[in-house]
Parts: sequence; structure tokens; C-alpha cells
Amino acid sequence: MSEGNPVLAALGRPIRLGILGGAPPSMIGPAHRMAAALDGRFTLVAGMMSSKPERSLREGVAIGFAEERCYGSLDELLVREKARVDGVEALAIITPNDSHTAYCKAAFAAGLDVMVEKPLCNDLGEARELAVVARQSGVAVALTHTYSGYPMLREMRARILAGQIGAVRLIQIDYLAGGNATLVEATPEGAARWRLNPEISGPSLILGDIGTHAHHLVGFVTGEPMASVSAEVGTLVPGRKVHDVAQIRFRQAGGARGRIELSNAAAGASNLFTIRIFGETGYLAWSHGAPNELQLGRLNGDIIVTGAGRPDLSPAARDATRLSRPGHPEGLIEAIANLYSGFADLILARRGLAPVTDMARLTPSIEDGVAGLAFVMACLESSAAGGASTPLASSL
Repeated sequence: MSEGNPVLAALGRPIRLGILGGAPPSMIGPAHRMAAALDGRFTLVAGMMSSKPERSLREGVAIGFAEERCYGSLDELLVREKARVDGVEALAIITPNDSHTAYCKAAFAAGLDVMVEKPLCNDLGEARELAVVARQSGVAVALTHTYSGYPMLREMRARILAGQIGAVRLIQIDYLAGGNATLVEATPEGAARWRLNPEISGPSLILGDIGTHAHHLVGFVTGEPMASVSAEVGTLVPGRKVHDVAQIRFRQAGGARGRIELSNAAAGASNLFTIRIFGETGYLAWSHGAPNELQLGRLNGDIIVTGAGRPDLSPAARDATRLSRPGHPEGLIEAIANLYSGFADLILARRGLAPVTDMARLTPSIEDGVAGLAFVMACLESSAAGGASTPLASSL
């Protein structure tokens, strides 16, 4: 991570951040709170931890908010924070998917910069509308595609764009988890999981929750988006109402082929996420199980493993690394923190306080969110047509 804090240099204090959602038993809530604070560019000052006022107050106080800054609705937060001289300047939206559109619109109208969890929303038309409203309001918007914050995936991107493996020919992604390998929604605990309710999680749980990560990384590391998909999307566990498996073949405009294997019902799997990019002269591979390593394979059979913290890495990878010596692991929190650092840089740039940085440019945008919804809809259309090749709709 580059030395210094540009936010403190420009403002003399961290950016005041409010948060929507993330009350226990959420895993992503604590991850966002820790990540936002990690580099000292944001300070959490207020929140709506739950849409239930009593719960929001209880959980907000438990993480250190003042009672008067724990809100039971976004409208209440916006009105009361606007009246404060130290009111929130940005919002992190980590609520269920079906609330993102309304919350984003309200935040944009209030002039607040927004970090929003993926997927951007549940509907492609709404996603496009959000992008238009965001541009008109001029606010900074970032999307939490966490994996793009890992230093070695930024190194993979830098090496591919520099031509180290030649033109990309083949892409392989596996993202397998086992949390839904049984009919957990039939249990009292499972019945309370909003992701297992299609009215809340959207038209395809597996594509929106996991598939959009894979889709985003394809364009992120290769510099070229998907052009078409051929998909089979469905359910492995009998009695389930949401999708828990997807098998996707795709092509890029430049001719590269790829495949993505997705499931959150793969018994025994625990976030097994790997990406391999094969070019003309070799391949690059990364695994979430060893996030600080990047493997380079060459035509002659040599396999070279490089790691985070090495001085010969690209500026993008070095800027995303906090521990300067190899062998000291960084992980999920740090990856999300890199997105928050890029988000902070976007906020400074939109206020005219600093130029747009490389960290900002690598931060997933609202346009990436629109593209993710176009990917989801193309996969569903293809699956309904028996796997027919289906072009991805324009993100505009």
C-alpha cells in the first residue's frame, strides 16, 4: 500500500461513512466495517443496521455508534444526518439485493457517495437506470467485487495486459461452495436466510451471488469482456426454489473461449475459487486458498510461483499490498479494504481534491454492476433455450 493517506492530506480527517445492513449473523457486515476503517480513509459514524428499529439500535450501539446515530430507516438517517455538521458523506449498502435500487436512488439524490454490495440490483433495467441516475448526480459509486482487490489478481491483470503470456486463448474458472448442499431452507435457521428467497435474492441466486464475481474477473484480468454465453442453470438439491448450480461456456470478442463452473451445493467444498488464464506462450493461475501466490507456467514446462510483497511486482499489485515482505499473508479484509481505498480516491477526485488514481481506476464501478446483470440475464436466456449461444446485452 502506497505511503501516506491522501484523504487526511486533502480533508484533514477521514471521510464520514454510514452503513446500511450487516447486523449479525451477517459475515459481510463485519468484513465491510473492518475494511473501511483499515487504511484510515473512512470513519464509521452512523448506520441502519436493520430495518427493525429496536434491532438497529441494539446492534449499532454494540459496534460503537452513538444511540442517536442508530437509525431504523434510511429516510430517518438521511434527514437527521443532513442536519448535522458532522453528518455522513458516504454510504455502504450491504442490505439484501431487493433493496439496493431504492437505497441507491435515495443516496444519490442526497448527494452521498456509495459503496454497494454486488449484485448491483436484481433487474437489468433497474441497473441501467441506476447508472444513469448516478452519472446525473455526479456521485462516486463503487461495487464490492472483492476478488479484484487481491494484489495477485491485480498482478495477473498487469502481466496479461503486458503480453507476458501472449494473446489469451482459454479461461477456466471454478467457484464451488458447499453451504447449500442440503435443504437448509427447510430448517428454522435456513428459512430465515434471505438469499434462499428468490423474491429477495433475485432471478438466480447462483448467478447473482457467485457468478457475477466470475464474470467480473474475466474482464478485469484479461481487459476484455465476455461477448456471448452458453449456459445451463439449475438446482442440485431436490425441493429448492433457487438456483444452486450453473455451468457456463463463453467467448470473448477477440476469440478466446472459456468455461465457468459454479455451485454453492457442492458437498464438502469451502469457497474453492480458482482462475486459470491460458495464452499463446503460457498460463497464469490463482487460487483463493493461496491468495498471496500467482503461478506462471511456460511452454517449456517451467512453473514459477511469485508472491505478494516482492519488489518486482507491478505497481498495481504493490499499491494493493500493506506488508512489504513476502511470506506475510493478506486476505479478504485487505482485499475489500483496497476497494475502499479506491472508493476514497474516487470521492476525492469527484470533489476536485486529487487526480484519479490507478487504485480508483481498478475499483469496480456501477457500470460493472450493470454488466453483471447483463451476464445473469444472458445466462438465464441461454439456459431456457437449451444452452443456445446468447450474446450479452449492452451495459448502456
